Amino acid sequence: MADTRAVLWDLGHTLVDWDPRRVYRQLLPTEDAVEAFLGGVCTMAWHARHDAGVSMAENRKSLIEAHPDKAELITAWDTCWPDMFDGWIAGMEPIVAALEAACVPQYALTNLPAEKWPHILETYPAIARFNDHVVSGEEGLIKPDPRIYAVTAARIAHAPAETLFFDDRQDNVDAAIEAGFDAVRFENAGQVREALAQRGLVV
Repeated sequence: MADTRAVLWDLGHTLVDWDPRRVYRQLLPTEDAVEAFLGGVCTMAWHARHDAGVSMAENRKSLIEAHPDKAELITAWDTCWPDMFDGWIAGMEPIVAALEAACVPQYALTNLPAEKWPHILETYPAIARFNDHVVSGEEGLIKPDPRIYAVTAARIAHAPAETLFFDDRQDNVDAAIEAGFDAVRFENAGQVREALAQRGLVV
C-alpha cells in the first residue's frame, strides 16, 4: 500500500445527511404513501438522470405526463431540494475539520445534480474548501462508471494509490479500487477514524 497523502470523499450518506423522505413525509399522509411514491414515481433510477447531467425541469416532464395527478409532488423534488438535507452525517464534521487542520488534502467525488451543487457549497463551507470537487452532473458521468474515476485521477493532485476514498456504496468502492484508489466502504465515523489511523492520518 502506498503512503496515504489525501482523502477523497463521497458526499451523500457519507459526509452529508440526504434523504428525500424528509420532504415527502411533509407532503404525504403516511409512511406507506411516502414509500409508494419514492418506489414507483420519483425513484432513484429517475433521480440518477439528474446526477448524470439532465436538468430537473427536463427530467420531470415525462414523469408528470405519466402521473399528472402527482405534478406538484414531482416538482417538489426540485423546489424542496434543500429540505432533503439535515446537516452532517454523525461524527463526520469533526473528522473533516481535523484533516483540514492537519493540512491533509481533501477532495470530493459525488453523484449530484450540477444545478444543486451551489447549495452544497453554501451549506457546507468545509466541503467548499476542499482542494477540488468532481461532480457527476457537471461531468455527465456517474459512479460507478470507470470514466468518472479516470476524470478524478486526472483532476486531483495525488495519485490514486495515495488517495483514500470513502463511499457508502460497495459498487462505487469496487470501481474505485479497480481504478487504482485505496477505497473503503463507509459505515460510520468511528470506522472512518480507524481507517485513517491505520494509514497514518491522525484525526
